[in-house]
Amino acid sequence: MESDFTRVFIHGLESSSRGTKGNFFRERYPDMIIEDYHGILDERMARLRTILRGRSDLLLVGSSYGGLMAAMYALEHPREVRRLVLLAPALSLDEFGEHPDTSIDIPVIVYHGTRDDVVPPEPVRKIASKVFTNLEYNMIDDNHPLEAQFKLLDWNRILCYE
Repeated sequence: MESDFTRVFIHGLESSSRGTKGNFFRERYPDMIIEDYHGILDERMARLRTILRGRSDLLLVGSSYGGLMAAMYALEHPREVRRLVLLAPALSLDEFGEHPDTSIDIPVIVYHGTRDDVVPPEPVRKIASKVFTNLEYNMIDDNHPLEAQFKLLDWNRILCYE
């Protein structure tokens, strides 16, 4: 079961595939798809759809704005996405507002820092609780980039390598 996942990392708005998280995943999980996304949300989503076209059994990891993108993709393609991992996801942005009455039952794991001053955790928790019916929401003592704890998370378990 584990080996048939297609793992994808989607970076945040101000980051790239060569940011801290992208480099971390590239070094440890060479099978992971790690690309760059630029422009407005529509352009980024078009690129993501192109990259993932024809793929299934997706395990999407999205950070901040990339979390918004991953969540939107999962809502558009619930049969193709098997798991979402969202890191301080920007679900409280207006761009996610078009999905308020939609919910999906795929496993979703969220890690959000209690000291996040970029994406406030409480509005995101409320939205995630409504949209994702199979949700594990983890509030951790960290900031928006999850600098203190990101590398300490059990990524082999989270990414289904164990």
